[in-house]
This record gives sequence, structure tokens and C-alpha cells, in this order.
Amino acid sequence: MMTRPHIPVLLNEVIQSLAIRTGGLYVDGTFGAGGYTEAILNAAPDVRVIAIDQDETAVAAGQSLVQQYAPRLTLIHGRFGDMADLVSTPVDGVVLDIGVSSMQIDRPERGFSFQKDGPLDMRMGQTGQTAADVVNTFKESDLADILYEYGEEKASRRIARKIVQRRQEKPFQTTLDLADVIRSCLPRKPGDTDPATRSFQALRIYVNDELGELKRGLTGARSLLKAGGMLAVVSFHSLEDRIVKNFMAQESGHVPNPSKYMPEVQKKAPSFEILTKKPITPSPAELSVNPRARSSRLRVARRLS
Repeated sequence: MMTRPHIPVLLNEVIQSLAIRTGGLYVDGTFGAGGYTEAILNAAPDVRVIAIDQDETAVAAGQSLVQQYAPRLTLIHGRFGDMADLVSTPVDGVVLDIGVSSMQIDRPERGFSFQKDGPLDMRMGQTGQTAADVVNTFKESDLADILYEYGEEKASRRIARKIVQRRQEKPFQTTLDLADVIRSCLPRKPGDTDPATRSFQALRIYVNDELGELKRGLTGARSLLKAGGMLAVVSFHSLEDRIVKNFMAQESGHVPNPSKYMPEVQKKAPSFEILTKKPITPSPAELSVNPRARSSRLRVARRLS
């Protein structure tokens, strides 16, 4: 796995959580470089995987893996939020690795990195509006809302104001141009996280509708999983993790009554059993090999009948 452009985080923990069985069928909703997919295929005899990725580049690069494991691997170009429409049969497990991949970050031409200059793009599926469209055309108040809601950026209004002022001189076209303007708004001490981090995260999430996609994907997994099937979700920041945590809590019936003074809320029969009371995080050994795993969290649930 170390030769791959993207190192799958919490790989051993994910494979153990899926409880892969002989002859089982699994969905890897975020194929990327195929790290989880290949590990699943090797975990037990006659295992089959349906892998999904919205990035045409990842699908093209994954064809060698399709040939290597034929006919046990099917690779589909699509969004994992649509998995219920893309997959026509019940499955034994679903794994989702949410967010941007190292392959996308490390390619400046994709426009995800604030450390390497490239076109201000940030589209995972390479369709729809770009980050440049957003920063060059959105109203100041809308920009501020995006930076605050999706990046939890406290200086969102200051940054949005600066962006609007600068774009009146010339539109933003590159990642470093935008990153430099954001950095000029925020003081930075040695050792601090780059001031552009939260704003770039916010724009990426907005451009790709990542939180909406996650919600649709979780619902799709619920409809596809057999009784006893496993759902394993790796997230990388609090917004994603909160959605996964709340989904599993609601689907397992672990939702508190709004008030002790109100009538008991009628709860539906649980559809999942939570198997991780607290999220699983990377070991020190993994972090020493892959520092990008530092913020990852794995939550696991089992589908009930």
C-alpha cells in the first residue's frame, strides 16, 4: 500500500470492522486509489466489491485493479450519494472515506492545495461551478456564510470583505493568489496551522456539496445493507463526524427526549446497532507513517433486520 499515491487511513481497523465473510458483496463508496477495495478483496475468498468514485481520473487509474481482480471488482463512475440507484442488490458492507484524497491534493492542477499554485478549481467530479466561480461572483455575505458554516472560520466576514475588495481589481484565478489574500487577513505564529486551511476546506465542501453527499450516502447505505451488514465511515473533521454520529444515533434509537416536560417522542424501530461508542482514531504507529491521518475518525454500525 505504501506505493500508492493515497494511503488509506485506519485500513486495518476498517477491514476488521467490516467483518468480511467468504462470498460477501461490499460497496466501497469512495474508491480513490483502491486501497480499501483491494484490502477487502484480499480479506476472504470469493469476495466481490462494487466501487464508486465521482472522479473520472480515479476511475481510469483503477482499471488495472479491475483487470487484476476480474470478475470480482466492478468500478462505477458516479457519486456515492447515489449508491442506492447505482447498486441493484443488497450488500454485506459499505465503507466510506469522506473528503478529498491525497491524489487530488497533491495535483496542483486540481486546485485543492493552498501550498501549490494551480487553477482555483476544487471540483472532485470536474463538473459544475468551480471555487473561482464562487469567490469571484458570490455576494460578500454569502461568502462569509460559506466560510463560517463549512470551515468554522471565525474571521469569515473579514476574509469575505477582503476577497470582494481584491476581486474588484482583478478576478481570482489561482490557489496561491487566494491563499495569500486570506493569509493577509489573519496573524500567524510559528507552528500555527496555515490561515488558509479553514477557508479552503469551506470552499471545497461547498463546491462539492460534501455534507449533502454524505447524508445521501448514509441513507443509501441503510437501504442497501442486509441484516447484519456493516457500515464503516471514516471522517476527517467535526462537520462530517457530527453528521455520521447523529445519523447512527437516530437510526439506533439513541435520541434523547427534547424535554422531560414534553410527552415521550414516539421512536421508530432501530435500523442500526452502534458498535463504536467513541470513534476509532489512528495509532501512533500509523501517524508516524501517514501524518495526514491525524484527524481521521472511524465510526461503525451494524444493520438490523
